[in-house]
Amino acid sequence: MNGKLLALLVLTFSVLSLSAQIKVTGTVTDENRNPLPGASILVRGSTHGVSSDFDGNYEIEAKQGDILEFSFIGFQTQTQKVTSSGKTQTINVKLQEDTQQLDDVIVIGYGTQKKESLTGALQTIKKEKLADITTPSVENMLNGKVSGVFVAPGSGRPGETGAIIIRGKSTLNGSTAPLWVIDGVIVGSDAGSLNPSDIESMTILKDAASTAIYGSQGANGVILITTKKAKEGKLQSQVSVRQGVSMLSNGNLEMMDGAELYDYFNSFSNKSSIRFTQWNPELRNSNFDWWKQATTMGIVKDYSISVSGGSEALRSYFSIGYYDEEGAVKGYDYKKYDFRLKADYQPFKWLTIKPNISGTVRTTDDRQHSVGAMYSNLPWDSPYDKDGNIVPHRSSLWVNRNSTNYLYDLQWNWGASKLFQAMGGLDFDVKINDWLTFSSVNNYKYISSFSNSYEDPRSSGGESVKGRISEGQNNIIRRYTNQILKFDKSFDKHSINALVAYEYNDYWGKSLSAAGTGIVPGFSVLDIATKPERTKGGISEWAVQSVLSRIVYSYDNRYVLEGSLRRDGASNFGTNAKYGTFYSVSGSWNIHRENWFTPKWINILKLRASYGTVGSRPNFLYPQYDLYAISTGASYNQTPGALISQVGNKDLTWESTATTGVGLDVTLFDRVSLTFDYYNKDINNILYPVPVSGLTGVTSIWRNVGSLGNKGVEATLTALIIKNNNLHWSVDANFGKNINEVKKLYGDRKEIIVSDGLGIAGSTDKLLKSGLDADTFYMVEWAGVNKETGAPQWYKTVKDADGNETREKTSNYAEANQVAVGNATPDFFGGFGTSLTYKNFNLSANFGFSYGGKIYNYSRTEYDSDGTYTDRNQMKLKKGWSRWEKPGDDATHPKAVYENKSNANKVSSRFLEDGSYLKLRSLSIGYSLDLSTHKLPKLYFSLTGENLFFISDYSGVDPEIPTREGTAINSAGPSIYPATRKFIFGITANF
Repeated sequence: MNGKLLALLVLTFSVLSLSAQIKVTGTVTDENRNPLPGASILVRGSTHGVSSDFDGNYEIEAKQGDILEFSFIGFQTQTQKVTSSGKTQTINVKLQEDTQQLDDVIVIGYGTQKKESLTGALQTIKKEKLADITTPSVENMLNGKVSGVFVAPGSGRPGETGAIIIRGKSTLNGSTAPLWVIDGVIVGSDAGSLNPSDIESMTILKDAASTAIYGSQGANGVILITTKKAKEGKLQSQVSVRQGVSMLSNGNLEMMDGAELYDYFNSFSNKSSIRFTQWNPELRNSNFDWWKQATTMGIVKDYSISVSGGSEALRSYFSIGYYDEEGAVKGYDYKKYDFRLKADYQPFKWLTIKPNISGTVRTTDDRQHSVGAMYSNLPWDSPYDKDGNIVPHRSSLWVNRNSTNYLYDLQWNWGASKLFQAMGGLDFDVKINDWLTFSSVNNYKYISSFSNSYEDPRSSGGESVKGRISEGQNNIIRRYTNQILKFDKSFDKHSINALVAYEYNDYWGKSLSAAGTGIVPGFSVLDIATKPERTKGGISEWAVQSVLSRIVYSYDNRYVLEGSLRRDGASNFGTNAKYGTFYSVSGSWNIHRENWFTPKWINILKLRASYGTVGSRPNFLYPQYDLYAISTGASYNQTPGALISQVGNKDLTWESTATTGVGLDVTLFDRVSLTFDYYNKDINNILYPVPVSGLTGVTSIWRNVGSLGNKGVEATLTALIIKNNNLHWSVDANFGKNINEVKKLYGDRKEIIVSDGLGIAGSTDKLLKSGLDADTFYMVEWAGVNKETGAPQWYKTVKDADGNETREKTSNYAEANQVAVGNATPDFFGGFGTSLTYKNFNLSANFGFSYGGKIYNYSRTEYDSDGTYTDRNQMKLKKGWSRWEKPGDDATHPKAVYENKSNANKVSSRFLEDGSYLKLRSLSIGYSLDLSTHKLPKLYFSLTGENLFFISDYSGVDPEIPTREGTAINSAGPSIYPATRKFIFGITANF
C-alpha cells in the first residue's frame, strides 16, 4: 500500500513539473552578433508569443518540452526545445540570413515592406536579372523585363539613354518619364550617371497605392534603385572585366548596289530625261559600299572593382568603374569613369551614420558628319580618286555632285563633350526605442558639362560660312532633404507601420552657349571667329516642398489596410494654386492564411485593391508669370525694348491622375508565381497651350483643359521547373496591354492636330480627338496603285447632294483628305526569358516582343521615293513588294519616274507599317569555377550576345529606334544611329 502511494506521489509530482511554467530568457542576434529587435518568439501550436526588445533580448513563459520558434524578416526560422526542469532557462539564438526570404522584403517609397503585406502594384528586379546586357544606361536594362513598362532604347549610339513609359501616357504635352529615386534620394526624370554595376535591385512602382506618397512627382510611375552596401565581416572584393565588340545591324533595310541602282534608273518611264553627265551602262560595274566604309567593329570595355566589409561598428563599400565604347560608326567614342563610396558607422546602438559620395566623369568624341549619308550616297561615287586620295566633299568625279563626302569631312570636323557630376550625402538613423525611428536623408548634387564643335572651312558643313566654332556650358545644382519619423510595432495579432515626413528639393541651372563663323583652319577657340553667330544664356530654378504620411495596419498577416497622404507645394504654379493634396487607400487579403483555406499546393493567394491620386507639374518654368523678350523690333532710339512672349496664368494647377486597381498574387507548389493586375487611370486638368488671338502679342496661353484615360491589364509569371543538386531550370514572362483614350478637349473643341515637325517629304500629324488614342496618326490614306496607269492613289471624301459621304480614289494628292489611320500604341508588349544551370554551367536567354501599333517609316520617303529623289541611293523592294511596269500590273509601288512629281512619297498611310516584333535581346553562356579551397578567387566566365536578331515585317533598320534619340516617338528616320549587335566576354572574380 505504501509503495503504491509513493508511486502515485512521484507521478503527480512529475505531471506538475511538466505543467509548471518556466521563464525562458535570452538574446536573438544575427550571425555577426548584431541584435535583432522585433524578432518573433512563438510557442509552437499556440498563439502565445513575444517580440525581442531594442537589444534583441526577450522573455517568455513556457513549459518543459515546448518548442519555441524564432523568426525575423529575411532570416531562416529556428526552433529550440525547452528542456529545463527548473524555473528558468537561457536560450540564445543566432539567426541565419535566408536568401529566399530576403526576396520577400521589398523596397517601397520611403522604406521597406514585407512582400506579404504589400497592397500596391510593383515589381522588383534583382541585380542578376539586370546583368545580361552591357550598357552604361540603366534605363535600357529594363527593356522587356517589367510588365506594363514600355522602353524605347533611343538609338544604338554609345551612351544613349532610352525613354520609359509606365502604364501609358499620362499627359498630352509634358514628359512621360518616371521619377527616379536612388537610395531614398529623388534624382529626377532619369537615372543620371549611375554605374549599373553598383545596383543591388530596382523596384518599379506602378499604381497609385505605391506612387501617391510621391504626390506631384509620381504621375508617370516611380523607379526605386537600391545600390550595393557593405556587410559586416571580412573584406570582400569583386573584379569584373567585360570586353567585346559591337557592330551595326541593317535590320530589314537593304540599300541597292551599283547594278541594282542602274537598273532602277533604267526602268524610269522617262529615262531620256536623266541629266547625269556620267550616265552610261558602265555604272553597273561601279559599286562603292559607303556603309562598309563608314562602319567598323567597335570595341566595348566595361571594367569595375568593388570592395566591401567592416566591423559591427563600421562597414563600408567602395567601387570604381570604367566604360569605354568605340562606336561602330567611325568617329564616335564614349568614355565614362565613376566611383561610389558608402559607409555605415554605428558609434552607439541607437545611432547609425551613413555618409556617401559618388562621382562621374563622362566624355564623348564625335567626328561624324551624318549617319544618313552612309545610306544615301550613291554606290557609283567613290570617296577616293584613282591614286587613293580622299576627294573633296563635292567631287567633279562623281555622278551626283550634290552629295557630300563625309569621309572627307571626317578628317577635319569634330565635336566633343565632357560632363562632371558629384553627389554627396549624409544620412543617419536614430533608434529612439524598439518601435520608433527617426531617419534623415540629405543630398547635394553638382553637375558641370561642357561641349564644343568645330566645322572646318574646307568641309561641306563649314564651307558656306568659312568655318564655324560653337561652345556650350551648363551648371546644375540639386539639393534634397527628407526627415522621416517611422513607427513600427506589433502586439498580439496586430501590426502597425507608419511614418510622417517633411521633404524639400530644389533645382538651379545656368546655361551659356555661343557660336562664331569665319575661322582660320585648325584653330578652335571662339576668339578667332571673325563673325559672331549667336550667344544665348539663361538661369532656371524651381523648388518643391512636401509633407507626407503613410500608415499600414495588418491583422494576423491576413488583412492589410494602407493609406497615404501627401501635400505638395511647387514654384511652377501661381499663388492661387501653389499647393496640391494627393492620397491613396489600398488593402490586401492573404486568403491562404485563412483557417478554412486547405489546399496545400497553393502557397500564396492574395487579393489586392487600391485607389489613389497623384499629380503632375509642368515640364516648363514660370507658366504663372507674364514673360517678356528683349527684341530689336521693340527698340526705341537705339535702346532695346521688350515684347510680351507669354501671358501668365495664376490659376494654373496640377494635372491630376486618379487610378483604380485590383490585383491577384498566386504562388503554386513553391515553384510557380503569378501576378495579375487591372488598372484604370483617369487624368484630368491636362496642361495644354490653348490658342488665343495674336492681337495679344502671343498665340497661346497655358491652361488646365481636357482629360485622358488609360486602362489595361498586366501579368507576370516566374516558374522554377526543375531544381535538384545538379540541374536548375527557371522561366519568366511578363505581359502588358494598355488602352489609351482622349476623353475631352478644351471648351467646345472637337479635335486638335499636332505635327511632329519631321520629314523631308512632309511631317506626320497626330489627331487628338475624344474617343481616340492620344497617338493616333492623322494623314492621307493610301489607296494603292492604279493598275492601268501605274499612278499613285489616295482616298478622298466626296459628299452627294444629300450630304452623304463616300470614299473615292484619286491620283491628285491635293484632293485627298486626312483621316485617322491607326495609332502607335501596341496592342500588347512584354518579354520572356529562361535560365538553365547544370552543375557549373549556365545558359540564359531574354526575349522582348511587341504586337500591334503603327510606325511611320520616314526612311522610305527618301529611299523608296519612286524617282522623286535621284540624288540618293534607294532601298531594295522587300519580299512581297513589286513595282508597276505595264497596264494590268497589280503592284504595291507606282511606276518609277525620273524626278517624279506625282507626290507618291508625300506623307500618307503608304509608309505606315506594323510595329510588331520579336527580339532576342540577350543570349549568355557562363561557367563558374570555385578555387576558394586553394585560397584563390571564385571565378565566373561568360560569353554574351546582345541584340542578336529580331523578327518583324517592318522594312526599316529596327522597329524600336525612333526618329529622335532619347524619345518614344513611334516613327523611324534615316539619320538615327542604328542599333548595335554586341558580343561580350566577361570574367568576374570574387575574393
